[in-house]
Amino acid sequence: MFKITPNPPHTDPIPHAPALDPQKVKEATDRALDYYLKPEDLGAPQNSSRFRPVYLVDPTLYDETLLVEASESLSYAHAVAGNIANSIGGPERKPLLALQQLIMLNELLVNRLLDRLRLPQ
Repeated sequence: MFKITPNPPHTDPIPHAPALDPQKVKEATDRALDYYLKPEDLGAPQNSSRFRPVYLVDPTLYDETLLVEASESLSYAHAVAGNIANSIGGPERKPLLALQQLIMLNELLVNRLLDRLRLPQ
């Protein structure tokens, strides 16, 4: 079978002029790509005037630290909901007891995950 178009000529993958050093071109290309495509910066918020978080969690914190803080916060919320539910009566008490139970169940889930993350001693 006859091929109408010829094969493309062999070219250097890095175009260069005699004055350009291929190593310096590669380093500049890598710096530019790292600046725009760093994987560790993908999780960080973008610096735009429209996106300004009111609360920001430090992205360098360990997962276990975050879970400990969440567990303590849930424990405090559980105690507050229980105290409020015990101080009132009538139909308002049942939703507060349901809220207390929901908080307690989530606290149990976080504590179970913390137990799994702890390294064996």
